[in-house]
Amino acid sequence: MQDSIWLYRIYEVAKEFDLGLVQALFMKEKPTSRMRLSRVRPKSIIIENPPVSMELGTWEIPIEGRLYKGQVVARVYDLGVVSLILQIILPEDLTYEQLLDLSVALYNLDDLEALFHQWRDSVTSTLAGAMEPLHEGKVEEDFTLFFFRRWRENWDPVPVLLAERETVSAQMRQETMKNSFAYGRKDHAILTWDSALVYDAEGSTDIPDLIEFALTQLVELRYYDELLSGEMNQMYDDIDRADRDNWYSRLRQYRKIMKSYMELVIDINEVTEKIQNAIKVTEDIFYARVYAAATGILRTSVWMDSIKHKLSVIANNYSLLNDEVVNHRSMLLELAIIGLIVFEVLMSLSEKIFK
Repeated sequence: MQDSIWLYRIYEVAKEFDLGLVQALFMKEKPTSRMRLSRVRPKSIIIENPPVSMELGTWEIPIEGRLYKGQVVARVYDLGVVSLILQIILPEDLTYEQLLDLSVALYNLDDLEALFHQWRDSVTSTLAGAMEPLHEGKVEEDFTLFFFRRWRENWDPVPVLLAERETVSAQMRQETMKNSFAYGRKDHAILTWDSALVYDAEGSTDIPDLIEFALTQLVELRYYDELLSGEMNQMYDDIDRADRDNWYSRLRQYRKIMKSYMELVIDINEVTEKIQNAIKVTEDIFYARVYAAATGILRTSVWMDSIKHKLSVIANNYSLLNDEVVNHRSMLLELAIIGLIVFEVLMSLSEKIFK
């Protein structure tokens, strides 16, 4: 792996992928692989269903009047995410000033989005038979990672990570560097909210892969949080419409709403459990710290808490609607009993009258 800048675009494009079929479809065009971390024992990090990777090819990327060679990799995750990574190869004689200029230029560059969308559409078109497409709004996330096998000690990582030429304050420097990790003397990783710098003399990509996993989980959680927000608004509209009907039609609509939303709760709970269990870091303390820092910086727990809150609101509304249906059923049962009693009394009186 050469010194390079990795531009990530993570897209939620499907409800789920059949990765076995994904691999078969990809292999018709190019060789594929499954994600595998290189420096861990098999049981230290468990990836339930490793994503499928395929190289899409190389492009020449114009940046600031200079052409850079770029390699594009697509990764497909079973829960419906496509990750695209544009790896911009850095020249061996790159200076620090040129690196900083590249960082700033890429931060302000919008011209690449059309290319990313083109690659995304190409991948989803190829995989049409291996996925259930989304019909709701789609979510995407971007991230920049600087990968080095040769990092000079006199280079300052903070301006590069922030894409900032101006001198930053001591407080901002401390905030940027607080999530720094090193296992030995020949590796170092710094994680921030929208970028990371990874130095690994041996060229291991384990840390970038862990960061990517955290990014895919963020995208999935954001998607389901937005989905639940839309479903909750729809639920209130459905209840409001039902309340305008007569009591019989209202109860029938309530039952329909209850069935629909309990199915939604079950589906979302199943998906969020899969998201949380997609990767388990068990015995490797160093990678556990890196992965925990990545998920913490990306605030995935906040999105998970938001989903849990919305599921709780839906469950409470289900309980209220269920109470309403039960009360009406009890009232109907009581009326039926009263009706039977009245009927028996009338029958008894009629027998006495006609005797």
